[in-house]
Order: sequence, then C-alpha cells, then structure tokens
Amino acid sequence: MQKILALFIVSFTLTACAPEIGSEQWCTDMKEKPKGDWTVTEGKDFAKHCIF
Repeated sequence: MQKILALFIVSFTLTACAPEIGSEQWCTDMKEKPKGDWTVTEGKDFAKHCIF
C-alpha cells in the first residue's frame, strides 16, 4: 500500500510541475521541442495559444 501511495505522490508532483498549456513558459518549451515529437493536440494548442 505504501508503494502505491508513494507512486501516486511522485506522479502528482511531476504533473503539477508542468507549465499550463498556453502560458508563456509552455510556448517557449514547445518552441524548443522538436516538431516531430509534438502530438496532434500539442500542435493545435500551440497554434491556438502561441500563434493566434
């Protein structure tokens, strides 16, 4: 049970550290990420929030 709780805490912490989609930091991170590694959703979000 303790391992499951520890895994949950670690995954929650890592998820909480990601910048919010559409924020300036997120746009900067996406510009640095190779375009081939983007998902379709990331491409749409980038166009919506960082270009328009």
